[in-house]
Amino acid sequence: MRHGNAHRALPAIMVCAGLLACGRDPAPDTGRLPYRDPALPIERRVEDLLARMTQEEKFRQLFMVPGDLADGTEPWKEGIFGLQVRRAGSARQAAEDLNAIQKFFTEETRLGIPIIPFEEALHGLVRPGATAFPQAIGLSAAWDVDLMSEVAAAIATETRSRGIRQVLSPVVNIARDVRWGRVEETYGEDPLLASRLAVAFVRAFEERGVIATPKHFVANVGAGGRDSYPVADGERYLREVDFPPFFAALCEGGARSIMTAYNSWDGVPCTANRRLLTDILKAEWGFRGFVISDANAVGGINDLHRTSDSFAESGRQAWESGLDVIFQTEIGHAGLFREAITGGRVSSARVDDAVRRVLKIKMELGLFEDPFVDPDEAERANGAAAHRALARRAAAASLVLLENAEGLLPLRTGDRRAIAVVGPDAVEARLGGYSGPGVRKVSLLEAIRERVGGSSPDTRVRYAEGCGRRAGRAADLDEAVRISLASDLAIVAAGIEEGEGRDRADIRLPGRQAEMIRRIAATGTPTVVVIYGGSAVDMTDWIDDADAVLMAWYPGEEGGPAVADVLWGDANPCGRLPVTFPRAAGQLPLVYNHKPTGRFDGYLDLPGDPLFPFGYGLSYTAFEYADLAVTPGTIGADGTARASCRITNVGPVAGAEIVQLYIQDTLASVTRPVLELKGFQKVGLEPGASAKIVFDLGPRELALLDRDIKGTVEPGEFRIFVGSSSRDIRLRGVLGVK
Repeated sequence: MRHGNAHRALPAIMVCAGLLACGRDPAPDTGRLPYRDPALPIERRVEDLLARMTQEEKFRQLFMVPGDLADGTEPWKEGIFGLQVRRAGSARQAAEDLNAIQKFFTEETRLGIPIIPFEEALHGLVRPGATAFPQAIGLSAAWDVDLMSEVAAAIATETRSRGIRQVLSPVVNIARDVRWGRVEETYGEDPLLASRLAVAFVRAFEERGVIATPKHFVANVGAGGRDSYPVADGERYLREVDFPPFFAALCEGGARSIMTAYNSWDGVPCTANRRLLTDILKAEWGFRGFVISDANAVGGINDLHRTSDSFAESGRQAWESGLDVIFQTEIGHAGLFREAITGGRVSSARVDDAVRRVLKIKMELGLFEDPFVDPDEAERANGAAAHRALARRAAAASLVLLENAEGLLPLRTGDRRAIAVVGPDAVEARLGGYSGPGVRKVSLLEAIRERVGGSSPDTRVRYAEGCGRRAGRAADLDEAVRISLASDLAIVAAGIEEGEGRDRADIRLPGRQAEMIRRIAATGTPTVVVIYGGSAVDMTDWIDDADAVLMAWYPGEEGGPAVADVLWGDANPCGRLPVTFPRAAGQLPLVYNHKPTGRFDGYLDLPGDPLFPFGYGLSYTAFEYADLAVTPGTIGADGTARASCRITNVGPVAGAEIVQLYIQDTLASVTRPVLELKGFQKVGLEPGASAKIVFDLGPRELALLDRDIKGTVEPGEFRIFVGSSSRDIRLRGVLGVK
């Protein structure tokens, strides 16, 4: 959640002044105490420190807020779990500020407990000077685990260099309804795809000493695609769909924190849901990290969900249910919740368990030994040239070519003497939600002019806004049509609006953008439409008029050059849809892996199938699939088979294919999805080249939850499908389980 606090600068002189004004005796010499000794086991150090803490000091380790020392040190004298320090200033300034803050907490508080500085980093650290990569949904569209690892490693490096040791990312909620305004933050609608990408993201951060925080546990979206609406899905559904990415992020990726969701599940707020936080997360999954709330979510138990009669009672419910750390947006809120702990409402055993979890990880991070960073390194790491090059490569990989009538794309250098560029998104270079400002954003218009100017100086590029995303004047539309009519190519940049608290009831292009596309296409000028947004768009009222359509998502600060690379063929589009694109909002929710219907699949006035299916995307080349073999053909319940096939690039240019493997359980004790993604591989091939692709099929891929919601592999037959999308199946096979 955004809290909107803009923290002021923190000159070093203010830190010193704050320390002198505090009027407290210097902290005791703690250098020889057991909890300060890195040679001792962490468990012993934690117990030693815990025994020395007052109830107030324990409470403060379970409370996180935005803040710094700009207003003095009095609010922080008892310590704090961590701070989200101001977002203004350079990377160097941020590192210097955090060094000063850590110096205060380690040297001027009674026990010298360092803080965990935290921030958002969904697709780049949300700070000035940090590289802005493609939005999460765009990274998902690349279907590339290795690329995600590279991107996450770059973000983690920039983050750690500033002294930030926890990120409130990634979002691993499943995007089951594209009306939801936060689809852009997710990895799409499929549990496997989301899980693989979540593990790559989390592992890159944790390996670099930055805590990852998968969120929001659980669901975060309810009926109608509305954010934070109550969730009525049964536990079976959550275990089949919503839990897998969280489980993978924690148990495979090694995430040491997790954030709860605002919504309720089964009548109980997720932030105080014992079934979720204690029974499943901590007891069943064995999670040993700490659980944090979303911002102000614990207060919401009282004033939104109305299941407590006070904020202190909200705190009691949350802590006793398994929450460890309350995230609020002001330090002044501490007084609302303090009494739950200092007044004994929460059992001492539960309080100590929560504090242990926090202290253990602070020690694992090495914060007690050295919480400081090198400002020179922060300056070097943030916005580094290598990271900007990676941002461009990632953006190109995320682009999904949806339509390419008669091979209009790629454009050939010098073929077009006049190009019309139309639409507000051609000049704005939006980055999407939870973004920093980027280092140097390059718009599509800038990139086209640079691309054309460098290779075809005689080609003229003209721009007209045409219309805004929400409104448009007839005169501006007329101007866009006029310059398109006088050109031999029109590139229309259109986009949607969405975000946290901005769910969409209508998934068509807003304003007069559809009209603009139709009118420009009606001139007869070949028309390319580039869509900017983080979710599916209903294109049915104009897609037949466009010659080519490219889904750009929010492609990051290097998005303009990346789109130009794809339009002119310097990069071959290889992105695939991570969400289903419906024909109309009336089909929603619409996902590829739904359970079988009792009767019909369509509507009186609309087919049941989507406009573009999950996994779909075009290329400038073509791939041939052959030689599917499933060996052995029959396995035991604990056995593993291998499905292999050969992919050949039979087209004229190099390209990458996303090979997708799906299964269908033909007979089970419970209903199973009509299709389930169980494997995917990205393979790059030169023209004429081939590659053998191999997938493992074992208990992990074949298991289901039986009628008692217990995991098992049942005997029977599984159909195996390999193809280029969930609707473009090229090879079929069978696997038996005895």
